[in-house]
Formats: sequence, C-alpha cells, structure tokens
Amino acid sequence: MAKVNPLEVQKHLKGIDYPVNKEDLIKHAEKNGADETLRSLLNELPEDEYETPTDVNKAIGKVE
Repeated sequence: MAKVNPLEVQKHLKGIDYPVNKEDLIKHAEKNGADETLRSLLNELPEDEYETPTDVNKAIGKVE
C-alpha cells in the first residue's frame, strides 16, 4: 500500500465532526477531493469509530 502524508489525510478530513465512522470518513474525504490512493487506504481501515484525527492516523499507520 502506498504511503500517505498524515497532513494530506487531515487536509481531506478538515471540518469533519468526531467521533466518526469509517463510511463517513470516506464520504468526507471524497467530498474534499481525496485521490484514489487515499480513498483506497481509507477503505482498508477497520470498521471502527474514530474519536480524533490521531486515531485515524494511527489506524492508517497500521494499514500501511
């Protein structure tokens, strides 16, 4: 899986309300112009609820 920059991830998640589930993360990132690499990576995340941006980045780190 391709590496993504955590700042780039958060740029595409800007304005999202936490806690958030995986499906809403993906929808929000797509709305904010996320590329195929990021969308694919978000699809690989566990079906968890994410409490903070740090939780999202940690989950992405485990997938990468």
